[in-house]
Amino acid sequence: MAASTTDIRFDTPLYTAADAARAVGVSPATLVNWAKGYVRRRPGKPDVKGAPVVTSLPPAGPHQPTIPFVGLSEALVLAAVRRSGVPLQRVRPALEVLSKNLGLDHALASRRLYSDGAEILFDYAERSSDPDAPLVRQLLVVRNQQRVFAEAVEQYLQLIEYAGDGYARLVRLPGYREAEVVADPVRSFGQPIFSHGGAKLTDVLERFWAGDDLDTLVEEFGVPRSELEDVVRVASRRAA
Repeated sequence: MAASTTDIRFDTPLYTAADAARAVGVSPATLVNWAKGYVRRRPGKPDVKGAPVVTSLPPAGPHQPTIPFVGLSEALVLAAVRRSGVPLQRVRPALEVLSKNLGLDHALASRRLYSDGAEILFDYAERSSDPDAPLVRQLLVVRNQQRVFAEAVEQYLQLIEYAGDGYARLVRLPGYREAEVVADPVRSFGQPIFSHGGAKLTDVLERFWAGDDLDTLVEEFGVPRSELEDVVRVASRRAA
């Protein structure tokens, strides 16, 4: 089933590469490579090329968003692969096999990745002649006689909620201990918001940096103090 062309999740750029990178916890340069692909030239050796693996759209103008919500969801899954310690360039062929076997556009943002992806990748690792294929096994474990994703990957997949069409509709952003921060394309134009209260992170943080104390922000935005403290901690660490 192909994704709809009239769905904000797929056809509206909501995030710059820097926005998406910050949301999923990778560097902007990494996100750009995922969205645009790359060519690495090596003197005396063949170029190393990587095709795009995150959906990107033409921007409305300079410095404007290029990543739609589905691209953010794909980037979250790729961040999980990265977190597992397996280099993405070594498992790119496996991701292509995964998309082909699922028979879907945007397979990384599909519920079927969570339900069927581990079996497909396990079979690929067992049967492929690609010398990097055994690395795919690091993404997987056998639990209760079933092939499932390893904990580092599964924790990220569980951050995604899916709509009735099987594609991602909401992402809980990683990196927070107390706060539940979500990206929802139909609220605040997809920008990170507090699940409790619905306030945009940027609005709250701007008020904090301007000098408002946490008690004032708790009262005005309806966000628990522990979540505010968590978000300020994360934002301060990223800014350092």
